[in-house]
Amino acid sequence: MKKIPVLNPRTGQPDFQIDNYPPAEIAKRATALRTAQQSWQQAGLEYRCAQLAAWRQQLEDHGPAIAQALCADTGRRTFAHFELRKILEIVDHWLNQAPHLLAEKPAARSALVPSVEYRHKLIPYPLVGIISPWNVPLILGLIDTIPALLAGCACLLKPSEITPRFAAPLQASLQGIAGLQDVLGIVTGAADTGQAIIDQADAICFTGSVATGRKVAKHAARRLIPAFLELGGKDPAIVLESADIDNATTAIVRSAIGMTGQACQSLERIYVHQSRYQATLDLLIAKCQQIQINWPDIDSGQIGPLIYAPQAKIIQSQIADAKAKGATIHCGGQPIDHGGIWYPPTVLSNLSPDMRILQEETFGPILPVIPFSTPKQALELANNSEFGLSAAVFSTDRTEAEQLAAQIHAGAVSINDASLTAVVTDVPKNSFGCSGLGGSRMGTVGLTRFLRHRALLYQTAPALSIDIFAEGQIS
Repeated sequence: MKKIPVLNPRTGQPDFQIDNYPPAEIAKRATALRTAQQSWQQAGLEYRCAQLAAWRQQLEDHGPAIAQALCADTGRRTFAHFELRKILEIVDHWLNQAPHLLAEKPAARSALVPSVEYRHKLIPYPLVGIISPWNVPLILGLIDTIPALLAGCACLLKPSEITPRFAAPLQASLQGIAGLQDVLGIVTGAADTGQAIIDQADAICFTGSVATGRKVAKHAARRLIPAFLELGGKDPAIVLESADIDNATTAIVRSAIGMTGQACQSLERIYVHQSRYQATLDLLIAKCQQIQINWPDIDSGQIGPLIYAPQAKIIQSQIADAKAKGATIHCGGQPIDHGGIWYPPTVLSNLSPDMRILQEETFGPILPVIPFSTPKQALELANNSEFGLSAAVFSTDRTEAEQLAAQIHAGAVSINDASLTAVVTDVPKNSFGCSGLGGSRMGTVGLTRFLRHRALLYQTAPALSIDIFAEGQIS
């Protein structure tokens, strides 16, 4: 089996390697998972819950090794431990919700044909393929896997080849949980491995870029299987005249700069009422200038390296375009090379809508700040994007904030905070525009989307005869 080298984001050097699973091996694994899925489904929800509860304990026991692998993958330690805690929380959530969601409903009667009684059987997709991204490896790999398993599916998970180290300790956490380890497969590899998974799966979950998401969608469409896609964002924030700008700038900086801006729900466009513009800009600059990179000591500072170093070229290209068109750089603006690449918080002003930095996803710690004169103009600016993942509105007038938020072309809008969907994972929301496709991974549909409804229709009256089609009966 071919090997793929993996770079350390802090040194820029390869210090790990993974197997690149070929299509034949993926087909073999898929066949075994499909076979095991039948018993997994038939064993019932109580059994599946018991298996997931046992796995939760194993995840906790293997937590140090998983967190260490995530730390090596991403170059950050605190968030690695946050990922693990969040996954334990998600397991607890679904163990609590699944019995209610999957309980068999009593028979009902058709409103249109009252003589027909019906009941539903919930049928899981036998095999769900899950392709996760490099920026939040554990959470975005398991946020789909956990509810799919409880729904009765088997899962085949492929982490990004950029951040795959956690796959081994995650696999180790399954040992001894016989039923579960038979229906959760973990494979590694590059794009060809991902394509092979789509070839074998009955449904696919993909988190990543819009460009790759389009390819996944086309591949899934050719096979007529559902694709649940969580893609990029260009999230706007609107700071209204009544906003508490100290609170607003604190939230904006955390969202845009935290995780080095490497999150799809990071704020990337900041629109501020002109009466508060200079004060807000000054606060953003001051707060960004206080932020430190976590080098040379990983346990210092607030932001880690760019996990995927080539992202620096994308950031620099957008900044160069903005500078050439008249933008002002107030802080940051240049990558820092310590072997790995760190990017300092960067605040820009004097921007125009034609600049790429206001149109394309940046995926870096960049804060373009733009004034507006009226809420209507702010809404037009915020909605001038092909993306529609999430957004933020800041105002001390709740009615004003909600009225504006309700008109933003996005699946979730945080009010007086930012990027709340990163932690509030039990509230459903859909991605708009190019930011995604398919049922929400959050809220109850995060589980029920993996189930199909089989309707059992029971006729209580005598069956109608062919004579209902006899001609000449029109009155």
